[in-house]
Amino acid sequence: MQNTETHGTESGDTGMSTRRRALLAACCAALIAALPALAGCRGGQNTEADGRTELLVSAAASLQSSLDRIAAAFERAHPGIRVTMNYGASGALRRQIEQGAAADLFIPADGKNMEQLIERKLIDESRQTALLSNELVVVAPADSDIRIDSIDQLLREPVRHIAIGDPETVPSGAYAREALERLGIWESVQRVAVYGNTVRQVLAYVETGNADAGFVYRTDAIASDRARTVYTVEPSLHSPILYHVGIIRESEHRDEAEDFYRYLQGSEAREVFLACGFGVIGN
Repeated sequence: MQNTETHGTESGDTGMSTRRRALLAACCAALIAALPALAGCRGGQNTEADGRTELLVSAAASLQSSLDRIAAAFERAHPGIRVTMNYGASGALRRQIEQGAAADLFIPADGKNMEQLIERKLIDESRQTALLSNELVVVAPADSDIRIDSIDQLLREPVRHIAIGDPETVPSGAYAREALERLGIWESVQRVAVYGNTVRQVLAYVETGNADAGFVYRTDAIASDRARTVYTVEPSLHSPILYHVGIIRESEHRDEAEDFYRYLQGSEAREVFLACGFGVIGN
């Protein structure tokens, strides 16, 4: 009888221990699952250890060379602010913001992604504007013999792979698809297409010889010494390439965001953008 009671107690303890372990495991799993969301949240002040306010800017990858220089100059003029850049495909950045990722300003390489955030009330239409223009070009490796007078000639050249940004998330890819559809050769190009997650990745495919040609912006081609422009796409074949800038409605640092918003439209930033090959709207 005693043995039965003792065994029953051990069994109960084991059951309780099992339940506790299960509960602890569930709590840990929930905490781990929450970490990405917690990482995307900012504290009420969001200041650096040195006391500076951190301004978060989500911008198209094709702007990296110019914005890195502009952000550094802005920081020198505003020592209390640190600008943190988040570069990527405009569509992917827009989705991040829609899902609650922290950002103070958004600078996509098209108007479509900006319009979607305006429609969702995430950006106030009065605090966004067209900032820059660009051109779509076809590039080939610098040592390539490819010479073309029209886009359709790419299909007659010894081209095995043509690099294009993913049209669903990369504006340069969407512009390229639009032009190729108007020429009636999109389906043919798709057969030899390799897709990049950003326009910079498309350029890298060409620079490394993993693609024989690719569609990028004029500014990307100018910045590369391993790729050369072989054709400039007729602007009438696609929507205007316009970069917009807007302030996120829920920015925790509205004043600092306004300062950078104005700075991007000022003379200092204009000089950098022009030097990098962009057209500046309104100038």
